Amino acid sequence: MKTLLTEEQLGEGIRRMAGEIKKHYQGRPLTIVGVMIGSIVLLADLIRLLDLPLRVELVQARKNHAGTRPGPLAIDVDLLSGSIQSRDVLLVDDIFDTGRTLWELIPQIDEMGPTSVRSAVLLCKEGRCKVAMKPDFAAFTIPNEFVVGYGLDYRDQYRNLPYLAALEPHEIEDDAKNNPAGNNA
Repeated sequence: MKTLLTEEQLGEGIRRMAGEIKKHYQGRPLTIVGVMIGSIVLLADLIRLLDLPLRVELVQARKNHAGTRPGPLAIDVDLLSGSIQSRDVLLVDDIFDTGRTLWELIPQIDEMGPTSVRSAVLLCKEGRCKVAMKPDFAAFTIPNEFVVGYGLDYRDQYRNLPYLAALEPHEIEDDAKNNPAGNNA
């Protein structure tokens, strides 16, 4: 595993992104919707940097697996406890990889009648986008590597790392050989 972003670098990038968000919303009330589970660490740090009137909500998005192939993205918007109608909404996600999570989530949120829907991510991964959009706010652009830490995981491990690391190919291969079902050892 190699470190891509230190704890200090992450903090600087998130402060920079928070400044851009504050400038954009100019004190208007904001509903921040975190996409679970990977965004939880970012969400906690980000809301402490935003001196705006805000509410926090959560949704869950995960890939359905039919057999061995991932199926369509399942998004549970029923976790939203409050109305987002006529509110500015900022979706916060951990990583913009292919972009499909935000691509599928934004129209579902938009159907609920918000004033606006924007997106913020910790990471944009280079060369992987499969949709015709980009996040409105991003703290970092990273190379096409499998990253863990700061809320991101590999087989439910490493979320608690205070920094961002890239797993080496042999670490992923070794784990798949030793744990083919994906169960935590």
